[in-house]
Amino acid sequence: MSETGEQQISVVLPDGNELALRPGATGLDAAEAIGPGLARAALAIRVAGETKDLSSELGDGDRIEIVTDRDPEALDLIRHDAAHVMATAVQELYPGTQVTIGPAIEGGFYYDFEFPEEVTITDADLPGIEEAMRAHIAAGEGFSRRDVPVAEALEIFEEQGERYKVELIEDLVANEGVETVSLYRNGPFEDLCRGPHGPSTDRIKAVRLESVAGAYWRGDETRQMLTRIYGTAFFSNSDLEDHLEALEEARARDHRRLGPELGLFMFSPVAPGMPFWLPNGTVLLRLIEAEVQEQLDRRGYREISTPEVMDESLWKKSGHWENYEDAMYFVEVDERRFALRPMNCPGACLVFGSERHSYRELPLRLAEFGQVTRNEREGVLHGLLRVRSFTQDDAHVFCTEEQIEAEVTDICEAIDQLYSRFGFEQVEVELSTRPAKSMGTDEQWEKAEAMLASALDRQGREYKVNPGDGAFYGPKIDFHVTDALGRSWQLGTCQLDFQMPERFDLTYTDANDEQVRPVMIHRALLGSMERFAGILVEHYAGRFPVWLAPVQAILLPVSDSQNGYAATVEAELREKGVRVVTDSRSESVGRKIRDAELGRYPFMLVVGEREEESGQVAVRSHEKGEIGSMTLDDFCMLTAS
Repeated sequence: MSETGEQQISVVLPDGNELALRPGATGLDAAEAIGPGLARAALAIRVAGETKDLSSELGDGDRIEIVTDRDPEALDLIRHDAAHVMATAVQELYPGTQVTIGPAIEGGFYYDFEFPEEVTITDADLPGIEEAMRAHIAAGEGFSRRDVPVAEALEIFEEQGERYKVELIEDLVANEGVETVSLYRNGPFEDLCRGPHGPSTDRIKAVRLESVAGAYWRGDETRQMLTRIYGTAFFSNSDLEDHLEALEEARARDHRRLGPELGLFMFSPVAPGMPFWLPNGTVLLRLIEAEVQEQLDRRGYREISTPEVMDESLWKKSGHWENYEDAMYFVEVDERRFALRPMNCPGACLVFGSERHSYRELPLRLAEFGQVTRNEREGVLHGLLRVRSFTQDDAHVFCTEEQIEAEVTDICEAIDQLYSRFGFEQVEVELSTRPAKSMGTDEQWEKAEAMLASALDRQGREYKVNPGDGAFYGPKIDFHVTDALGRSWQLGTCQLDFQMPERFDLTYTDANDEQVRPVMIHRALLGSMERFAGILVEHYAGRFPVWLAPVQAILLPVSDSQNGYAATVEAELREKGVRVVTDSRSESVGRKIRDAELGRYPFMLVVGEREEESGQVAVRSHEKGEIGSMTLDDFCMLTAS
């Protein structure tokens, strides 16, 4: 009780201290009780780990945290606010527009709209929408929530002609059995929304609408095509400017532009989502593959190659049918259905099961650079980063339970070495546990998760747990690298599987001459070779280190009279293992140098009369500029460094 005798509740702060409040107190009341400065900065309240509106009522014993702009969740919060403000502005400017879904996403937010038939929105319309948004932001319109019965919510949106909202509510009833839904209002706009939101629109300090795109309703190509508007929001204009600069740099590094320019790859409408590798790109792939191959050789892997097309019954047996059927391609031959493989693991199981094995052979490490094909929706394809046909640097390790920890450790060490070789120093590790859709018993999953956690703990690795994101057959360790722009990419994976050996009835003979089920470890060091190549292009902006450059040097004859000498030099350098080409066009050497800079060759070798007489080349580095004249042997040492 308070000094006046009133009943009070007590909430627990992050430092463990308790805060006394009146019954019915909200998150804002708690912030004000702590201090007026915190109340002004507060955006939301976290109760027992769940973020809620500041207006949420607190209960006795609640453990709370006040969310401010310093909180990792804060940007997502105001970006969700900004999405609602954008919808407000759009409906104000274009009456009759239907609003669908508008979440915060990584780096910003979007909303999908169905505009009236006579309205077509382009990027040119975004500044006008932004201006209307800023008026609502400056007005400091509060976000207020109300929970209403389903019948009332349906009536509200039916009267407004918002048929997409009606469909969403009906699905909530059918799938989740909800009886009430929450609506949020800011200014004149009210939307179906789970929340939470910040206290008012003026917490958004900087906003920018970035682009317009098409998007099918709920990602279904058979449904209505909507207009998606992307934007972003920040707590300061300087943060926004930094973000815009980063976007500009990302556009300059975009592998979809650089790839064709550098002769790496191309795409064609005859095979959507399936890259055509050009000569330079094929060299790049082989160089990447060679680094993986070195790890295979060093660690005792044996290579196999399995068919890309196999009977559909195999995929039912493996368990992929239930999880990948919609993403598989099929072909029928002689009234028999075959599938293009979406994964390589069943083929490895067939190889292991083709002969008897002793415990003395284990661990048996089978590696395969296997091409897989998945019927990804055309709307999600994205250059090399999301394709339909790609090669995995796959391997499957068959081992005993006692060997799991050593094998997982060995895989982690290989990944460390490989990422360092490619210039990725910041690596984060994630342990993903059992998903809702999975095979196997609770006991098997608990054991598998504990084994992976133990292997990571014994290595002294920091990692975070990603609940429910494991493979359908087992938990996994995923590796994420950070590129030159600070973006995170998931690459390697190590997955523990008790299920597939059982489905394929795989066994080995133990020391007691009994048949025992092996454990299967699925592992990829880089994942998709195509995707990794795309990441490398953007990480290096096409300026690969010398050892990785598809073409390490370009010869630039000063005039046509030096073309013969250039051909001799090219042949000798090739003999010494240098990847080199010659620009023999009848252009000025200045023009050739400018074009070579655009081609991002590590070295330019200018050859004129003086170089021909001395048997040397004048070396120019893309990175360091003029280096000077040198012999071919000295230049070869330079490329090897």
